[in-house]
Amino acid sequence: MNPALAFFTRLIALSRKELIHIVRDVRVIYMALGMPVVLLLLFGYAVSFDLDKLPVGVVDQDGTAASRRLVQALTATDAFAVSRSMRQPEETEELFRSGKLKVALLIPDGYERKLARGEVAESQILLDGADGTTTSIALGYAMGVSQSESRRALESSGLSPQFGIQDRVRLRFNPGMKSAHFIVPGLIALILSIMAVLLTALTVAREWERGSMEQLFATPVGRLEVILGKLFPYVVLGMVQVLLVVTLGTILFEVPVKGSLVLLFGAALLFLVGMLGQGLFISVVTRNQQVATQIGVVTSMLPTLLLSGFLFPIENMPLPLRMLSTVIPSRYFIVVLRGVLLKGNGIDVLWPNLVGMAAFALAMIVLSSARFKRRLD
Repeated sequence: MNPALAFFTRLIALSRKELIHIVRDVRVIYMALGMPVVLLLLFGYAVSFDLDKLPVGVVDQDGTAASRRLVQALTATDAFAVSRSMRQPEETEELFRSGKLKVALLIPDGYERKLARGEVAESQILLDGADGTTTSIALGYAMGVSQSESRRALESSGLSPQFGIQDRVRLRFNPGMKSAHFIVPGLIALILSIMAVLLTALTVAREWERGSMEQLFATPVGRLEVILGKLFPYVVLGMVQVLLVVTLGTILFEVPVKGSLVLLFGAALLFLVGMLGQGLFISVVTRNQQVATQIGVVTSMLPTLLLSGFLFPIENMPLPLRMLSTVIPSRYFIVVLRGVLLKGNGIDVLWPNLVGMAAFALAMIVLSSARFKRRLD
């Protein structure tokens, strides 16, 4: 028989054997198709940087129409909600300590009068700095509202702002500043990386523990054929995962799809091959399902959360961590996801990230094949 034909015949036979194992094991089906949905819903709704009815205390010592317009401007959206009205700034201290207030707006006496004269009208914003993330978002929003309202008041009085420069801010790709549009692409990468590594981390280890690896040694199947034969069924299953989480992400969280789905699924294929290969490598090295599972979770979840740019900008990391992030495939996949879904980028922009994922996938297959030994020791 032609060597190439024999190679593919054995490869198909191994893939069929692994597919039978998958179909018979309900736990694998649940892990592959049920867990991604659970994780997407859990993380998607739990992780949010949007402000929603943040309690605000107002100390309005001016009590004029201008001060009331400033309060109304601050609470015009669902980001803030006035929970307390006070007369003295000292009243806010205990409310901050008890957690009943996150933001306080202090408007001193003479606020409207200074605006009418074209003078600098000051107001003070107090924030609970114990929650740094929420505080930074609230501060930026409150400062923008205050400046916008001050400019509007000056223009309505026929006065020009002190400086002739007027900002015109236009948000691209996420004009509504919805955190879901930023988080969901990263969640897709996180879910796929964890699930892909776990699915294959158990395969070879399971064969060693059950003793069925000896049967493979009695056949003319080569190391590469074993690795590819076990990889292929999980690649197909992984692509179903991609379709599932991308569909749910766009429906439940209204994430747009502005680019090519062909490019998106092509990139997902490269990413899955790399992560499945990583799981196989762990499985080959450990030969134990429990150890393989533990190592698989740690090596897939933590790098994606901390070093991929999912939550923290890579540019702000120290140089050693930035260098380490170059070998994290999730870094490249998240760039592709955000580029395709939010920006409509094409392969002309995203090709370096595709090359990075392809290199990682090739390295994992080579390492797995090299470490797989056709002997019992």
